[in-house]
Amino acid sequence: MKTGQARLRRVEHSMGTVFSFDVRMGPDTIVPRVQAGLGAAVAGLHRVDEVFSTYRPDSQVSRLSRGELALGDCVTEVAEVLRQCEEEERLSDGWFTARYDGSLDPTGLVKGWAVERAVRMLASAGAGSVCLNGGGDIQLHGGPWRVGISDPLNPGGLVTVVESVEGLAVATSGPAERGCHILDPRTRRAPAEGLASITVVCPGLTQADARATAAYAMGARAARGWLEDLPDTEGFAVAADGSTWQTSGFARHTAKLTA
Repeated sequence: MKTGQARLRRVEHSMGTVFSFDVRMGPDTIVPRVQAGLGAAVAGLHRVDEVFSTYRPDSQVSRLSRGELALGDCVTEVAEVLRQCEEEERLSDGWFTARYDGSLDPTGLVKGWAVERAVRMLASAGAGSVCLNGGGDIQLHGGPWRVGISDPLNPGGLVTVVESVEGLAVATSGPAERGCHILDPRTRRAPAEGLASITVVCPGLTQADARATAAYAMGARAARGWLEDLPDTEGFAVAADGSTWQTSGFARHTAKLTA
């Protein structure tokens, strides 16, 4: 970033987590327009929480899950998110799912979707580049940006650094921060082949978030081959013994740092 380049930062609490905005202005940026875009992006995150929260009994998703509301009576974003959930469930052969024990729960995808949408709002408002961190999962626009991937076995340490110059999404799943909150959808238990963490890089956080969840649930052996076969998707994993592996294309996201 050039010296003196204007920058906006904001921290917002929503969806039970923290969202950190870092917005850099371009040479032709109209600052009040970007400020208005930031306000709209923040309002959008809170609106997503109101509509999709499974902890709010009056949310549209909660009412839809109980059969009190038809999908056609929900805001159009609900159908959009559920379509994306169905696609990720299909691609992962059910390792990602938005339905648990008969209840609807799209939260494994909706946070990433909301972050990606908020970044698009800021880009449309004229922001030069944007980094939005939603509970540790990140959507980037423009650049350059560098994102450190935490070492799950060494608090405060990093296992690798992702670099982006145009835009990228980075999502990490694992038990280090919140305990084992991702379950095998087939057994409803912790994955049999536990990973310390798995990071997925995609163009958009909607897919990266869902795919990191699915990859962690399926375990290292299945996840590596699955991620290799997905277009525009790369992964980096830390095993419980501290060893690491990465998909064949992951290095291109860190090559500039190691050359």
